[in-house]
Amino acid sequence: MKYTYLLFSIFLLTAVFVHAQNQPGRQVSNFDKNWLFNLGDVTNAQLAGFNDAGWRKLNLPHDWSIEGKFSKDNPAKPEGGALPGGIGWYRKAFVVPDANKRKLTYIEFDGVYQKSDVWVNGHHLGFRPNGYISFRYELTPYLKYGGQKNVIAVKVDNSTQPNSRWYSGSGIYRHVRLVTVNKIAVDQWGTFVTTNTVSEDSAKVSVKTTIRNKGGKTGEYKLITGLYDMAGKAVGGRVVNQLLIKDSLTIANQDLLVLKPKLWSVTKPALYQVVSKIISGNVVLDTYTTTIGIRDFHFDVDKGFILNGESVKIKGVCLHHDLGCLGAALNVHALARQLKILKEMGCNGIRTSHNPPSPELLNLADSMGFIVMDEAFDCWEKAKEKYDYHLFFKQWHKRDLEDQVLRDRNHPSVMIWSIGNEIPEQSDSSGFRIAKDLAAIVHNLDSTRPVTAANNHPDTKNQIIKSGAIDLVGYNYHHNDLVGFHERYPDKKFIGTETTSALETRGIYDMPSDSIRRWSDEDKQPMNPDFTVSAYDNVSTPWGSTHEETWKIIKKYDFLSGMFIWTGFDYLGEPTPYTWPARSSYFGIIDLAGFPKDVYYMYQSEWTNKPVLHLFPHWNWEPGKTVDVWAYYNNADEVELYLNEKSLGIKKKQADDLHVMWRVKYEPGTLRAVSRKNGVVVLSTEVKTAGSPAVIQLSADKSMLKAGDADLAFITAKVLDKDGNLVPLAKNKITFKVTGDAFIAGVDNGDPTSHEPFKANYRYAFNGLALAVIQAGETSGTVMVSAKAEGLPAAEIKLVVK
Repeated sequence: MKYTYLLFSIFLLTAVFVHAQNQPGRQVSNFDKNWLFNLGDVTNAQLAGFNDAGWRKLNLPHDWSIEGKFSKDNPAKPEGGALPGGIGWYRKAFVVPDANKRKLTYIEFDGVYQKSDVWVNGHHLGFRPNGYISFRYELTPYLKYGGQKNVIAVKVDNSTQPNSRWYSGSGIYRHVRLVTVNKIAVDQWGTFVTTNTVSEDSAKVSVKTTIRNKGGKTGEYKLITGLYDMAGKAVGGRVVNQLLIKDSLTIANQDLLVLKPKLWSVTKPALYQVVSKIISGNVVLDTYTTTIGIRDFHFDVDKGFILNGESVKIKGVCLHHDLGCLGAALNVHALARQLKILKEMGCNGIRTSHNPPSPELLNLADSMGFIVMDEAFDCWEKAKEKYDYHLFFKQWHKRDLEDQVLRDRNHPSVMIWSIGNEIPEQSDSSGFRIAKDLAAIVHNLDSTRPVTAANNHPDTKNQIIKSGAIDLVGYNYHHNDLVGFHERYPDKKFIGTETTSALETRGIYDMPSDSIRRWSDEDKQPMNPDFTVSAYDNVSTPWGSTHEETWKIIKKYDFLSGMFIWTGFDYLGEPTPYTWPARSSYFGIIDLAGFPKDVYYMYQSEWTNKPVLHLFPHWNWEPGKTVDVWAYYNNADEVELYLNEKSLGIKKKQADDLHVMWRVKYEPGTLRAVSRKNGVVVLSTEVKTAGSPAVIQLSADKSMLKAGDADLAFITAKVLDKDGNLVPLAKNKITFKVTGDAFIAGVDNGDPTSHEPFKANYRYAFNGLALAVIQAGETSGTVMVSAKAEGLPAAEIKLVVK
């Protein structure tokens, strides 16, 4: 129910936004549907009259790489996800009504990976090499009107690989829009709203509006700006300015006073809308809406992060942009699911590693209450991969960074700008120069947020830090140096830009569990021969730490403002160590399918007030084996463990312990844990020895879907024994079938070594679990999803599409 309400809120927010944008003078049209696609280079495909009759029809967003086959010989290598790249072409025909002849029409792309060229009616509009940046082109000079056909053509070149240290995806993988405005209109990303004076009693909302005049004449117009809550109720006084709008750009500054504002916070993310109208006489030339949040924040040398006057520890994670089996193709419902899972863990921060995110991620962060570190680059002038962004940095970094800041600076969730991740120039004098250049670009457009860089060598020789350009000193790892931060950098402010780098495979348990192991490049240990890693929190990279190691330090000291854990979810690519057959990472607190690993509950016990008692591992072992039993808990003084109702003793956390442990000689039956506070039972949980697979149980994250909205239901398939216990090592092949107007958008099981296709109707269970992602079609009705496996009865679940 909570998730349904969340999505309803998303729909309401979107509806309010679209309604406001489509007021007289401004039309914003979804341009995602009915494209034609060809994988492979084609001569003259940019020409309007090109014969594309044999091309594939699809809707955007689209990622062609996720449809390919895994191979260690693909140029991206396992580090890039071991999936194919290449060149792809997209084409779309459309008509423009005669009524728009005197207006301006633009096409806006939220992201194309990578090196995109765009044409309309055979006219080349431009080239953008950056695969993550948003951009637009004006179409007006080349359009045909009335019933005449226009053709957009887009060439996407992701053939020169490796160009990324993770899975990038390929294609027009984010949304596309057509925007039509009058010749006098608010410019693209043309408002900048700040809330510098904030209290519980009042807030001053300052609005800077940039108006573009392409009409060829200077004239007088009204700019009326008002503030509204998300229900459309006016909450701030309107401001009316009589403006002389020049034949170019005109900038207007206005202030709105809000009494008793609802402040944006991570627990109550209140939002408002600033509505700007340009009026000539009685005619509304443009209506432009900006969603904002009213909040006050800063970083303090000693007290860390302060939000609305209160200390808040940033409990964040790093996220790459892929959505597991859906690849890089943006789907807001899949993204909302990821953020919901993180929010329920107690997470309150997202780092967009290592590139500008989709607008949808920031919209969700605004509405759900996440603190965002908005990151720009993974490299500058020096390469990390042969064909990465270093080839374009000198020519494009200013334009790309400016566009990022202009696009994202009104989001209340964005509180930190990061100008780079583990930049090689840290140890080079050029780092001093480039850091100052990039920070100046950001501060010129936004002086309200601090700038950082994620430094994996944060010593005093670091040229980025020495430049003085960054406002927050960002540490990647170095958990043993955190306590001495102020000895190294007196009077500096700290942020843990990237921490931890622990490795786990969901459902795998190796004993003993109470010694920390770090693999090395030489021996690849402690990776198991089958390329699994134990899920006890005791395995990490040599540069990183276990989850408990770093959190114990961060939680203890106020000046350590917070951290962004590497990573929230497993992601495609970077299967550290880079060893085939692994093709995705092991770093996630949650696996690629969205199933939490055990350490998820450690964070939930630490980061939330929700009562937690999580007992693991499973209870299917060889008779007589000594098994390490762990429990994460909170809101209690002690935990008592029972095996077949015989007490194995009470354990209490000592000092800064984050879990308790017993060593138990295995015998089949029931392992039960009970947590108590002052002798009163808080929670009880149990794990039972499972028998052979007997049934498949299906469950959905939601049962109601919206037609025509690319809405998704995530169906979890569990392999159970006859008594309803999860069979922990089950690997049955599960085949899914959909009846009704819906289709299988992807399948997964969280196994980082699986080479099964994501675009299929089957999946082998991995440690008892598999996932099918069902996408609603265009019509309402009932959708039935069934699952079957050899020797097991079929299971079925109903979805309703409205």
